[in-house]
Amino acid sequence: MELQNREGQYVPEVTLKQRKGGELVDVQTKDIFANRTVAVFSLPGAYTPTCSSTHLPRYNELAEQLFANGVDEILCLSVNDAFVMEAWGEHQEAEHLTLLADGNGEFTEGMGMLVDKTDLGFGKRSWRYSMVVRNGVIDKMFIEPQKPGDPFEVSDADTMLDYLNPQADRPSFATIISKPGCPHCARAKQALADNRIAYEDISIGNRDITSRSLRAMTGYATVPQVWIDGRHIGGAEDLKAHLEQADAA
Repeated sequence: MELQNREGQYVPEVTLKQRKGGELVDVQTKDIFANRTVAVFSLPGAYTPTCSSTHLPRYNELAEQLFANGVDEILCLSVNDAFVMEAWGEHQEAEHLTLLADGNGEFTEGMGMLVDKTDLGFGKRSWRYSMVVRNGVIDKMFIEPQKPGDPFEVSDADTMLDYLNPQADRPSFATIISKPGCPHCARAKQALADNRIAYEDISIGNRDITSRSLRAMTGYATVPQVWIDGRHIGGAEDLKAHLEQADAA
């Protein structure tokens, strides 16, 4: 089957499903796409490795940048039922995304993206792709190349953001190791928040994470210890200097 680029065409008018408040809700594509710009990424299945580790999380990470560049909503579609999509979303970083179930494959088939994955025991599923839809019309499609396996080369969130705005900045992300009641840790967290740098806090002192892990990871015994975008920054004063240098640049 040859997958077709459908730029310039309207998206299929079908009814998708979503679980909300414990109820199954019908979502009409004619409503969700009308008079809006919607980013869509479609994938072979919830809980599958690439979908869970990379595809969905990065769209969530770049959601604010996509919204800032004209996107009104980010949809994740899969040929799964709404119960599976709801459960998957609860186990993912997906607070900025709308997960919709194309359980019967009607939307996917209408897009010409329904493929046979019976060799994996999946049945009919979606080929991996993404698109920008403006007022119901497909503005741009990113279709993964037709080759064996599950290629993931062009339907990612960074490629979509580059299409919308090649100069768009990427958000920084930090991890901080801290201790409860530590004033220097509180100061470092506030500095990250003031500079709009999202972070995860690893609190030491419980039975699972101790100061021995801190020394093993950093060679230091003091908190906080901060990493930004894969770089070890150091303590609160090191973070302050790093942020001042970044502002000066």
